[in-house]
Amino acid sequence: MSRYTTGEMAKLCGVSVRTVQYYDTRGILTPSELSEGGRRLYSEDDLKRMKIICFLRDAGLSINSIGELLREPDPGSVISVLLEQQEQTLSEEIRQRQAKLELLGGIRRALRSVSDFSIESIGDVAYQMENKLEMKRLHAVLLLTGIPLSIFQWGSIILWIAAGIWRPFALYALLVIPYGVWVTRYYFARVAYICPQCHRVFKPALKEAFWARHTPTLRKLTCAHCGYKGFCVEIFRKEND
Repeated sequence: MSRYTTGEMAKLCGVSVRTVQYYDTRGILTPSELSEGGRRLYSEDDLKRMKIICFLRDAGLSINSIGELLREPDPGSVISVLLEQQEQTLSEEIRQRQAKLELLGGIRRALRSVSDFSIESIGDVAYQMENKLEMKRLHAVLLLTGIPLSIFQWGSIILWIAAGIWRPFALYALLVIPYGVWVTRYYFARVAYICPQCHRVFKPALKEAFWARHTPTLRKLTCAHCGYKGFCVEIFRKEND
C-alpha cells in the first residue's frame, strides 16, 4: 500500500507543505501513521481526503465548516450538491465568456465598415452589439403578433374570391388599423437611435420616425442633440436612455 510523506502530499495536491501540516494541527487530515523518525505518512485514503479538502476550500468553505462536514455520517450528499453548484457556476462563466467573445467578434467585424475610426465609433458599435439580443426579441414579438393577422388576411381574401363571402375581409380591414397603430407605438416606444456625428442616443418624434427612410438597422433622422440629418443606428431603448 502506498505511503506518502508530507512533501509528496503537498506536491500531489498542489499546496504547500505548511498547508498539509496545518490541516493536521486542525484535525481534519491526520496522517495514518508516523515513521520511526516521527515523520508523517499518509495513505491513499488520506490522499483522497486531502483532495476533497482542497476542493471544498476552492468552493469557499472555511476550515471549521470543512471539519464539521467531514465529521458528518454522509458527507458525500453535501459534497454532491456542492459539485452541482460548482458545475453551474463554471457553466455560467463559460456562457458569459462566450458572449463576450461573440461581442468582440461582432465589434471587430462591424469596425471594418467604419471609415472614420475613433473611440466614439467603437463605443457606438459596442452599444449596438450589446442591444442586439433585445432587438431580436422585439422583432420576434412583432412577427408573432403579425403572423395570425396575416393568415387571417389571406384566408379572408381567398374566401371572398372563391365563395364570394366578403365579411371576413371586412372584419380584417377593421382589425388591421388598430393593430397598425398599436404595433407602431409599441415598436417606437422601445427603440432609440445613435447619432453618428455626436454619438449620443436620442429618441425622435413618432411621426418623423414612422415616415423616415430606413433599413433593418438604420433610419434617416435628425439628431435631437446636434441637428445632424442622416442615417442613425437603431438600438433597443434602455430605461436610462
